[in-house]
Formats: sequence, structure tokens, C-alpha cells
Amino acid sequence: MKKDKHKEMSRRDFFKIVGSAGLVVSGLTGCNGKKSTDDKASKAQLGEMTYRTNPKTGDKVSLLGYGCMRWPTLPGGDEPMDQETINALVDHAIAHGVNYFDTSPAYCKGRSERATGIALARHPRDTYFIATKLSNFAPSTWSREASIAMYRNSFKELQTDYIDYLLLHGVGMGDDGMETLRARYIDNGVLDFLLEERRAGRIRNLGFSYHGDIRVFDYLLSKQEEYQWDFVQIQLNYLDWQHAKEINPRNTNAEYLYGELAKRNIPAIIMEPLLGGRLSKVHDHIVARLKQREPDRSVASWAFRFAGTFPGVLTVLSGMTYMEHLQDNLSSFCPLQPLTGEEMQFLYDTADLMMQFPTIPCNDCKYCMPCPYGIDIPSILLHYNKCVNEGHMPESRQAENYREARRAFLIGYDRSVPRLRQANHCIGCNQCVPHCPQNIQIPEELHRIDQFVEKLKQGTL
Repeated sequence: MKKDKHKEMSRRDFFKIVGSAGLVVSGLTGCNGKKSTDDKASKAQLGEMTYRTNPKTGDKVSLLGYGCMRWPTLPGGDEPMDQETINALVDHAIAHGVNYFDTSPAYCKGRSERATGIALARHPRDTYFIATKLSNFAPSTWSREASIAMYRNSFKELQTDYIDYLLLHGVGMGDDGMETLRARYIDNGVLDFLLEERRAGRIRNLGFSYHGDIRVFDYLLSKQEEYQWDFVQIQLNYLDWQHAKEINPRNTNAEYLYGELAKRNIPAIIMEPLLGGRLSKVHDHIVARLKQREPDRSVASWAFRFAGTFPGVLTVLSGMTYMEHLQDNLSSFCPLQPLTGEEMQFLYDTADLMMQFPTIPCNDCKYCMPCPYGIDIPSILLHYNKCVNEGHMPESRQAENYREARRAFLIGYDRSVPRLRQANHCIGCNQCVPHCPQNIQIPEELHRIDQFVEKLKQGTL
């Protein structure tokens, strides 16, 4: 039945939602508005950046947005920001038409806004849009005074006197999404304050980023007449389109989220188009399937084209740590080649196949960190997923590749995660769980992995 629904979408509803290809690529502006000395080869291969128009302000926003959660750092225990490389990434992005930069007071251990501000301040202010968030996650920051202080500090760090796109950050996270929403933004008068700031022009667009509790999403949209949301940030990719709730019952399928925004003509900002890189590091069988179809395109490009094809999407965020990531993503959006209905069906079928490979939905956002007991939660989960995708999961002693897979998993585990930071040190305090945007029951997964590791070490699997 699921595949029949997908086929129906690819022929009729797809074009109703997506519209014609002309709608997607009609507003193009040159990528090459600025000269650069080190990217002549890439410019020769690129066309023009695809832009989308904000229906309220008329902003021409690049369909590729720069997510500033994964800026590069320098070696060292304190992981200082690699400002020189960040500057080079920003310069290359702007030179090729990227003009939307998304940051937060919470990113990069609180250092992203400052690093982003330093890099952007070297360019004329009217050549880029700044998006940041009121990231008052901790109860100690829920008071009106603390929240407003955080908001005002963003202006200082970003070296600006107005914010183009401001978000209520991560609404719906945790088990008590509605209660937390009220405590963080409504009962303390902070949302009323932000609405005043928008009227004063210090916020040009006001929205929210959604994670988890669907009651919060539906409630905030039901208040559209009162709040007049200018945009909403949602997680959308070809796996979460119809499988998000199967992966985790607390999540919501992207098909519903996007559809509700489209009904109200609210522009969507897309986060996690690659699921924190998981859709670029898929199982070898999936890689072969995608490469057979498009040998010259990267695995990641399929996910970016999927997200960009929907006309209600204003920009698609990508956290690009390395220049090669930026260059590859530019090739997907300079210009965007929208997916056809048949290609959408191909990705729906691919998503169905991916559900057969049981990876943990960790996006490496590091919101769960630091662990009070020193456990490197993301590295543990990512190593497990890597072994699943590469076929290095020793399923039983009778399996043909058991010895090789067992050795690869255990050696890789020790190399990826120092022993004092491995899963066996988890005491199940649950402090990490409310902070996970993917609603992963982290202690349960860590205990399961630890038991798996012990069986491998003892040879009893």
C-alpha cells in the first residue's frame, strides 16, 4: 500500500505540491558576482545559484543556506575556532551566491555566533542574511531578563544592529513540549517582546525551529493570525518524508510538516537534509543503487535536490565544515535541477530499502554533550552506524565474515572512542535525553551497544 501511495504522489500530487520546474528555477542570479583567485576551476563548472523569494520581504534567498553549527576547529583540548578557515569558507560561499547564514548561541560550544560575525563583517551587510536563535534551553535562562540578555548578546557577537531571521529554538523537544514552550517563551512575556522587536525592525523575520512534540507545532500554527510567523524551520529529507515516525514514534513525518506550512503559505527553512551526514554515509548497497543511477553525482546531492525541489522551501541548510563539502553542495544548487516525479519515486523506494538497515538516528548535533560522566555519546553512535553501513556488523559466530567483522568493529571502536569515554560508563542518568532533537533514548542505546561489545569481546555473540 505504501508504494501505491508513493506512485500516486509521483504522478498527480507531486506536481500539485511541487509545481512546474519553471517555478523552481525562474529566479536565478549569477553565482559569480564576486571575484576569487582560488576557485576558477569550480566556477567554470558551475552555473548560477538558484534563489527563492521571501513572499513577505522580497528577499532573494539562496536555496543553499550555510548552517554554522559545524564550523572547523583547531587542535587542542579547548577546540578553538579555526577563524582563518571559517573566513575562507564564508568568502567562497558568498562568491558563489550563498547569502543565508544560520547560527545560534548554542552552536560550537557557544562560539559560533562570534566566529560567524567576524567572517561576515568583512562583507557589506546588505549582501547576506543572518539567521540566529533564542536558544534558552536551560531553565536558568527561561526568565524574561535572561532570555532578553541572550537575544541582545547575539547582536554583539554577530556585529549587527538587526537580525534578518530570528527563531525560537528547538520548540517541541523533550517529554513536556507544551509546558516548556510556555515557560521559555509565552508565560514570561518573551514572545511578546520579540513581536515588539519585529515591529521595531530589529527582527526582520520571526519564526521557530521545530523538534518532536507535534502538539507544539500544531499549536503555534493555529496561532498564525496572532503571531504571523514569517517562516518555520523543519527537518525534511527523503527518509523522514514518510519514515520519521517509524524511526522514532515521537517524531513527525516531514510530509505532514511541509504540507501544513504549504497550506498557510509559510516559507519552510530546511534543516537536516542529510540527517547530520547520515544520508551521505548510507549502506554500501544504497551507495551502489544511487551511483548506478547517477554515476557523476555525489550520494549527498540526491538529498539536497530532494529538499530543494519543493517550492515552499526558502533555503536548505547544510553544515559545511570542509571546502569540499561546500563545493559539492554548490554543484547541487548552481543551479538546482529539480527532481522529476519518477526520480522522487526512486528516492521513496530507496528510503524503503534504507529502513532495512537498523542505524541509530543520531545526527551528530552534539546537543547531548557534554555528558557529566565524560561519555562521547555521538562518537559511539556514529561508530555503530558506520559499521552497519559498511557491512561490519558481526551478526553471529556462524556468519561467514564473523571474525573479520568482529575485529573491525572492536578495533574501530577503540580508535574512535577512548576507553574511558565508551558506553560501559553510562549510568543511565538520562540528562542527555531531553536535549536530543531526534528523541533518541540515548541510555538505552548505549547499554545495548555496551552489551553488544561485551559479547564480541567474549566471543559469545
